[in-house]
Amino acid sequence: MERKSDSPRVIIYHAAQCDPKKCTGLRLGRQKRASIVKDMRRVPRGAIVLNPVSRTAFSPADREYVLRSGLVALDCSWNQAEEVFSRSRGTNQRSLPYLLAANPINTYKPIKLSTAEAIAAALYILGDIDAAKDTLSVFKWGHSFITLNREWLDSYAACTNSSEVVKVQTEIMREHQKLDRND
Repeated sequence: MERKSDSPRVIIYHAAQCDPKKCTGLRLGRQKRASIVKDMRRVPRGAIVLNPVSRTAFSPADREYVLRSGLVALDCSWNQAEEVFSRSRGTNQRSLPYLLAANPINTYKPIKLSTAEAIAAALYILGDIDAAKDTLSVFKWGHSFITLNREWLDSYAACTNSSEVVKVQTEIMREHQKLDRND
């Protein structure tokens, strides 16, 4: 995969649990926006692994790790996610903060992002908004993800570390829950 020297290497561990025609991870691989690996041992050491059950929030502080070793998304079925995520190795596992999905399967559902949405969110939080938009440009619904989450993504990107992201996330979730109760 060709990339600029200042853009991160994106790696997708593909667990072969989804419909290949609908798989956002495989599509990113076909479009040369990510490298696909099918063996967990091929995940680069030191890379940041996006894992929704990690206790550490992804933040702009992860930028150097991502630029040095890569950004890894684990592409699997949400029904089997816990098993796949438990097999992932490495100490640099991070969970993305609270965001809403825009993909056709989980539209407006919190946290249930597609692989492409997860990668784009991470890139956006790191300040690489053009790469985030490029990642989503191969999907008809892709622009909707950033539109739907722009304020939140900007807030997370303005943080300096994981603790700040968690504080911002807590406030966002509080506000979002208030809005849901008022509907």
